[in-house]
Amino acid sequence: MTTRLFLIRHGVTILSAEDRFAGSTDVELSPTGRAQAEALARRLADDQVHQVRAIYASPLKRTLETATIIGQPHGLAPILQDGLREIDHGHWEGLRRADVETQFPDEYAAWEEDPYTFAPAGGESGISVLARALPVIRALVLQHDGENVVVVSHKATIRLIISSLLGFDGRGYRDRLDQSPACLNVLDFKSPVRARLMVFNDVSHYVDQPPRSDGRLSKWWDQEQPG
Repeated sequence: MTTRLFLIRHGVTILSAEDRFAGSTDVELSPTGRAQAEALARRLADDQVHQVRAIYASPLKRTLETATIIGQPHGLAPILQDGLREIDHGHWEGLRRADVETQFPDEYAAWEEDPYTFAPAGGESGISVLARALPVIRALVLQHDGENVVVVSHKATIRLIISSLLGFDGRGYRDRLDQSPACLNVLDFKSPVRARLMVFNDVSHYVDQPPRSDGRLSKWWDQEQPG
């Protein structure tokens, strides 16, 4: 049987709009973020074929609130999973990206080059995030064999999970994958290690056109490319 995971990023927050590092910072959804989550909730509530059986979330306020909104039409309360937390940026937390690049140029350059194995002081590497997040995904697939499950997590955590499940080089997760606020990803599992990506970064429930990549994806996007 196929287990389907609706893997969802939380809605937008005020800090998201300010381009600040807020991985472990516990910030609530903005009014826009709540509206995004409500739109996704309506979309999933209308899908009677793929009825949701359980909903799991990172314990941070923005993910818990998103999951609560999505779970309401199904009469489901979120079950918290600490392993789904966002990556911790250590002493960068709360700072704007431009300020980090100015104050910690060597750290920032190392992180841009390899966010998979490098971590700022007091923070986590991509490998560290996967070490706690992948066991959660495996356990949910085993526990909900043949069912449809919602998992609400965060931008970096989701990108790392998807890159690992699909066999991408984790060092490029920031360059190659994006996650918009309140986006929907759909993964079908035949086993805990055999996954197929069916839907990626879909925000059609609240915008007509897919968002374009910008400098927040990685600094590579800001550079002039040859040719």
